[in-house]
Amino acid sequence: MNLASLIYTALVLLQVGIIVTGGTVRLTGSGLGCPTWPQCVSGSIAPVPHQAQGTLHSWIEFGNRLLTFILVVAIIAAVIGALRWGRGRSDWKMIRLLAATQLAGIVAQIVLGGITVLTKLNPFSVSAHFLLSIALIPPTLSLRERIFAKARTTVLPTTKLLIRIVTVLSLVVITLGTIVTGSGPHAGDIQAKRYHIDPRQISWLHADSVIALLCLTLALYLVIKVSEPVETQSFIGKKVLLFLLVCLSQGAIGYIQYFTHLPEALVAAHLLGAGLMWLTIWNVGFKANVFSRSKS
Repeated sequence: MNLASLIYTALVLLQVGIIVTGGTVRLTGSGLGCPTWPQCVSGSIAPVPHQAQGTLHSWIEFGNRLLTFILVVAIIAAVIGALRWGRGRSDWKMIRLLAATQLAGIVAQIVLGGITVLTKLNPFSVSAHFLLSIALIPPTLSLRERIFAKARTTVLPTTKLLIRIVTVLSLVVITLGTIVTGSGPHAGDIQAKRYHIDPRQISWLHADSVIALLCLTLALYLVIKVSEPVETQSFIGKKVLLFLLVCLSQGAIGYIQYFTHLPEALVAAHLLGAGLMWLTIWNVGFKANVFSRSKS
């Protein structure tokens, strides 16, 4: 693996990984392990011995902050790499925009993370923090794919429309999932507020949206197999199948965790699945040239 591949692959993995570590903070009740920001406690960036929040909770929250620092380093490396490897290319303007998005995104994440702590894990700020992580996955993946000039294709209008619908519905599914989490028991701290929504009702609405997503994804795959050229069937069809597999796994985990009363390990797996689901459907759209006017 060369340097460029290492930098941009690591960046994609870190953008997904920060979702899991952030979820781990909440699932372990460590959301206020560092009760202030940007310091962990007054007068110290790191946890201190005999901290009131407990050593384990403090270091779990601090560990998530350290991963953010690593992500910052990866983003700086990616931006420098974009300036080096993207200059003079036909899509140079887009590469610069995607690189700038990385910088703006991590600044927004740091600020929003501080707001989340200072508002004592208000569910609106927690949800926004998660959704911002989701929002940063597409430009990160797009930057990686453009730097390496990965192969892309053009699909028929019906396929393009279905990919767009499935992508939007995927975002709806993920957003509903954040509301389910915000109304459930894993608040990150015993005193944190929750959404005043019936967890059972919002969970079933979330499940219904997942069923709709699975049906539309299957329809998308069948349309590709029936109407697209053989090369496109193989190129895009395999990526749609991968997305379908991720969605099926997510649905299975979701149902199991609901009926087993939300064990922490399954909830963490579900968070990872949400990041992978968004990553794979965006990859379908990017490879099918759905989100741009040209192949550049």
